[in-house]
Amino acid sequence: MSGLRSVEEHLADVLAAAEPLEAERLPLAAAHGRTLRAPVHAAVDIPVFDNSAMDGFAVRFADVADAAPAAPAALRVVADLPAGSDADPRVAAGEAARIMTGSALPTDADAIVPFEDTAGGLADSLGSISVLAAPRAVGAHIRRAGEDARAGDEVLPGGALLGPLQLAAAAAAGVADVVVARRPRVAVISTGSELVEPGSPLRRGQIPESNSFLLAALAAEAGADVVRRASVSDEGGGLETLLAEVTDARSSDRADVVIFSGGVSAGAYEVVKTTLSGRMSFSRVAMQPGKPQGFGRLESGTLLFGLPGNPVSAAVSFEVFVRPALLRLQGRDLLDRPVITLRAAAGWRTPPARRQYLPVTIDRSVPGGWLAVPATSGGSHLAGGLGRAEAYAVVPAETDAVATGDPVDVMLIS
Repeated sequence: MSGLRSVEEHLADVLAAAEPLEAERLPLAAAHGRTLRAPVHAAVDIPVFDNSAMDGFAVRFADVADAAPAAPAALRVVADLPAGSDADPRVAAGEAARIMTGSALPTDADAIVPFEDTAGGLADSLGSISVLAAPRAVGAHIRRAGEDARAGDEVLPGGALLGPLQLAAAAAAGVADVVVARRPRVAVISTGSELVEPGSPLRRGQIPESNSFLLAALAAEAGADVVRRASVSDEGGGLETLLAEVTDARSSDRADVVIFSGGVSAGAYEVVKTTLSGRMSFSRVAMQPGKPQGFGRLESGTLLFGLPGNPVSAAVSFEVFVRPALLRLQGRDLLDRPVITLRAAAGWRTPPARRQYLPVTIDRSVPGGWLAVPATSGGSHLAGGLGRAEAYAVVPAETDAVATGDPVDVMLIS
């Protein structure tokens, strides 16, 4: 389609301008949701020492190698080792130590016999025991020191998101603090004289403002701190005043990224385009929804995004352009959402020569495979249907239509 840029061209310009933010060191307890800017190396072995994987008895394998119900091995219990004990008792031939899961293995022992493989189990575990089943081999039920990682090994790479599992890995490696990216500071500004706060009385021509809630929440989910959420009229100098406030280096609300919604199309009252022409470039991108896009970078480094005003257009534009930029600012190694291939539950029309992003739900009830179900009829204004979406079906520009049963790429967003 004449005069349209590709999605890839516009995204390349955005990412080229998104320079990673400075790093900071945080205690592990404060680092959830941050992006690592330096790898995490183990401070200790994982496990730290040889320890028992079962509740039972630490034994010499040679003493129990032939144990069976008809010929049990009799051993004398000479020690009791709860988890956390620093004892290393002598275990001679014919002897055993009662041991709990996670307890350090005595130096003399080379196998663990679980309680369930003895005649008395836990109820008869001090004094003498009868072993009814031989461990499978030397080292049975023993977790060896360093079998997961050795001190100095890389446990997590730079660029990784610190979720719950990653925090646990760093903690297990004895790491107290990590080097992470500063959170991007984001201001979200909706434009439009028709917009009023949700719950306010509506006169003719007015609608509840929703884009600032949408975009602020999406930015927060992408790791940003939202420092301002506001709405301005198409008329007057409100936009310029607000932009000056959130880009003032002395302001507590200073933003690294400003996201505008509305005011970037071809109408008569496009306040973002009128106010920021020269500081932002405005393009038409070969996508649906989201064709009108604005982008710029101020001398201070602040990134300016101008997104369309219709809610679905704003949501899609954020996913395709803003979210990758926010992740790049944090130094994230993966910028893309996961994509899977599903079959279409119903057919739909696609726009000529433009990549389509259609909100869909996922039907998981069909035997033999999940299905992509359109959440809306495709209109970019359908905010109610957008609330049902779990993903976007991404249809190439060269596809004329999607038929029932066709495979489609689905970008997961929840």
